[in-house]
Amino acid sequence: MRVVIASGKGGAGKTCVTASLAAVWNRPLVAVDTDAEAPNLHLFLPPDVTEKKTAFLDVPNMDPEKCSRCEKCRDICAYKAIASFAGKITLFPDMCHGCGGCFAVCPTGALIHGRRELGSLEIGTVLGGSARFLMGRTRIGESMTPPLLRQQLRLLSDMLEACPADALIDSPPGVSCPAVTVAREADVILLALDPTPFGFHDFRLAHQAFLPLGRPVAAVINRAGADGNAEGDEAARRYCREQRVPVLAELPFERAAAEQYAAGRLLAELSPAWRQRFERLRDALIAFGAGRAAEETNHA
Repeated sequence: MRVVIASGKGGAGKTCVTASLAAVWNRPLVAVDTDAEAPNLHLFLPPDVTEKKTAFLDVPNMDPEKCSRCEKCRDICAYKAIASFAGKITLFPDMCHGCGGCFAVCPTGALIHGRRELGSLEIGTVLGGSARFLMGRTRIGESMTPPLLRQQLRLLSDMLEACPADALIDSPPGVSCPAVTVAREADVILLALDPTPFGFHDFRLAHQAFLPLGRPVAAVINRAGADGNAEGDEAARRYCREQRVPVLAELPFERAAAEQYAAGRLLAELSPAWRQRFERLRDALIAFGAGRAAEETNHA
């Protein structure tokens, strides 16, 4: 089962939830950080990195002697990575998305394959070697995350095929291309819900954005019970009831929890009560995923 832990905005608690769930997971596991622009799962689950791969994107280079200046490559490029100035073709490899269309339409073979460094993929183990770990990190200055994420998700598939396990995937925040790229690979999406007005607004955006993917969505309410926010808590619960989004857990707002998080320590290790909360969330999440899988099998 691939569980993508996502959120409508940064700071809702998805990394905190991912790390503590990993700590109490009682089945073979790969903990994955796909928040490649600002990865931080490793701060809570310090990894023993055993392998580091550089990720590249296939981009065009030009052989000017072969170029007929037909401009077909420019015309097909939806990302404006190829331009024509006074009849001369100019390439902007940092804008290339690697679709390969330009290579397909070039009639003279003037475009040759080059590559742009996207970032790195780090593989290792966490939690004393009891779980595997996979993290993506973009190169400084790289503007596009999805090509790196697609390579990371293919590598995850290879890891799971070689040694079957569940995957807890810390998603990029929000609902832009990186988050949707990761959510497409989910068996279950668990949305971290911050019940403040701003957080609840973005939670609804995320829920509506992920609905077309057809993946089962559940929620965990983080920082529930904050003073003065009873109305916000109830609005979040009401929305989830109306939209049939099961709330699998409510994590209370506590100063000790904030201090634990700020120190880079796991909430599941704060106290027996906190560990039990994450164990119950784990069991509810596994049951939710199994139930949805059984429904799909019956419909098929």
